[in-house]
Formats: sequence, structure tokens, C-alpha cells
Amino acid sequence: MKISRIETFQVPPRWLFLRIETDDGLVGWGEPVVEGRAGTVEAAVAELSEYLIGRDASRIEDHWQVLTKGGFYRGGPVLSSAVAGIDQALWDIAGKAHGVPVHQLLGGPVRDRIRVYGWIGGDRPADLAEQANASAEMGLTAVKMNGSAELGPVDTPARVRAVVERVATVREALGDELDLAVDFHGRFSPAMARRVLPLLEPHLPLFVEEPVVPELSARLPELAAASSVPLATGERLYSRWDFDPVLRSGIAVAQPDLSHAGGISEVRRIAAAAETHGVTLAPHCPLGPIALAASLQIDLAVPNFLIQEQSTGIHYNTIEPLDYLLDRSVFALHEGHMLPPTGPGLGIEIDEARVREVAGRHGWRAPVWRHADGSHAEW
Repeated sequence: MKISRIETFQVPPRWLFLRIETDDGLVGWGEPVVEGRAGTVEAAVAELSEYLIGRDASRIEDHWQVLTKGGFYRGGPVLSSAVAGIDQALWDIAGKAHGVPVHQLLGGPVRDRIRVYGWIGGDRPADLAEQANASAEMGLTAVKMNGSAELGPVDTPARVRAVVERVATVREALGDELDLAVDFHGRFSPAMARRVLPLLEPHLPLFVEEPVVPELSARLPELAAASSVPLATGERLYSRWDFDPVLRSGIAVAQPDLSHAGGISEVRRIAAAAETHGVTLAPHCPLGPIALAASLQIDLAVPNFLIQEQSTGIHYNTIEPLDYLLDRSVFALHEGHMLPPTGPGLGIEIDEARVREVAGRHGWRAPVWRHADGSHAEW
């Protein structure tokens, strides 16, 4: 079962798909992408492919070790995302070779269904309550919203109150039976996060995500101590070594991304490390169907799973994840949950004809925001 062919496809709205084929006809799919840098990751995949062609597809862990450590310079979002997509595809092949879903190869499921949440925006809030109600009507039991637009390092009382008021608006719409997560998106300085977090306590968010940018993770212990609001972070951490000090900081939820943090192999290890600190897992996934399928396999296999992000209806999407699947029922909602995929490998069937039809350089880039004085603002 040797790797004979590796292809990549940039597909709308902002994703990169990867296809690995073996000499005995098995095909595995992965999703290696850094949003806004798809072409850069595509080039990294091409370089790594030089090593993989002709090698045994079943040696997943050995390939992971070589691809992450064999080039001397290690880590970072581009390399780890390239490896993540390759790792997903190799696990997909392994499951298909054995005729079982990947979670069976990881020790079997520890739960019968996977709780998921949806996005309702919040960058420029207009109809947040209406969006929250629509999500509840879809059957979701939890939603996530951005906490603010751009913020100054120490912003005005009006800006602080605006953050609290928009959270209060959504909490009132949802009631107390549904959960609300708030994404600070790294837009808050430590001072602003320390000021705002206690003000959100009456609204009992499920968690506040990325209270500060990852470069300031050393400030997380003081933020965790500043309020009872559970803190979540990890979408911009790429290995168990990146996560190690953060897991010790007092966060409640780790959010590795299956398309950034080394794929299924490494996120499984990150989840185990998180468990030793009493930290739950909520994989980051504002991406496509392959990343979500890989996430679900991990969600089923790790005991400390909390909730899964998925991008249906997210404001980035012009094409939905389901649009690339032959069978859309695999991601159907059942009382706010998804059921375990039963197909072999990642459990999805990619519409390869559609992928090839729409593939091209989509050129998606993250917005550039600026403060009123013209300086750069965190997006």
C-alpha cells in the first residue's frame, strides 16, 4: 500500500483539499490550510510529498515524525498545517484499508453522539437576537458570537458596555437552557480582557475564546484568576509543546484545530495532555467538510471532549461544507448533536468531480482592520 499520487485543490470559499492515492487504489482526503495562506501551505505540501511518494501509507506515525522533525526547522502554522492534512488523509486511507471508521482505530467511541455549535456573527452586530433564535430553531443547543469589533488597548466605557450589552442581548434571546460562547478573537488587550471578563459573569458564557493573542499566553493565569468565566484557547497553537504552558495556565477548554495542529495524530496527544490538567477539548473548525470529519473522529475517541465547532452558516462561507459531499446526511443535526460517522476512514464521500470542477486559486485573505488613528487593529 504505497503512496503513488498526492494532489491539492484550492476550493471556495477559502479551503485547501488534499488527495492521496495508493498503488492499490485507495484514496484518502485531508484538509491542510492556513486561512489566507492556502498557496503557501500548498507549496509546503508539495515539498513534503517528495518524501512520501513511494512510501508505505500505513506508517502514519513514522511519517508524522519525519515530516515534522526531519527538516531541522520545526513548527509554525504552515508546516504543521501541511502535515495535518497529510495526516488526515493517511488516517482516512487506514480506515478504508481496514473497513472501519478512524475512531475505531483510536480505541473505539467513548460517546454515542457529538454536541456541536454554530456561529451567529458579532463583528458588526445587527440582528444577533434573530440569528440566535434561528440557530435554536435549527436544533442547535449552543452558539458562538464574536465579542466585539476592533478595540483599543484601553478602550472607552461605551465600548466596554457595548460588549456586555451584545452578550446580554443574545443570552436573553437564548434563555438559560442553551449555551452561548463568546470569541474575543485576540482583539482584547490583557487590560481590556481583565476589565470585561468579570462583567460577563452574570450571563454565564460556556467559555470566552482567545481572550488575548497567543503571543500573550503568559498573561492567561491572571485572566483565569480575574473571573469565573471559563477560558478557551488554542486555534493558533500547533503542537503539544505549544499547548504545554497554556494547559498549566488555568484555561478550561483547549481548542486545537485538526487542520493546523498536526492532524489527528497530534490532536489526540494534545487531548490526552489536556486531560491531565482537567481541561476539556473543543476542536476549532471554521473550515470545510474534511476538517470537520477528522474532528468528529477525535471527538468520539477522547474522554474529555466538550463541544465541536462547525462552519455551516458562518459568515466566511459562500459555499457550505455540505456542498462538497456526495452524502450530506453524515453531518445532519439531531437535537444539537451529530451522530458518529459509520463509513470507513473519515466517514465522508467527497464529490471529487465537483472539487476538480471548482478548484483554482481562490485568493481569500483575512481582512485588515485599522483603528480610528490609522494604526493596525487585530482582526
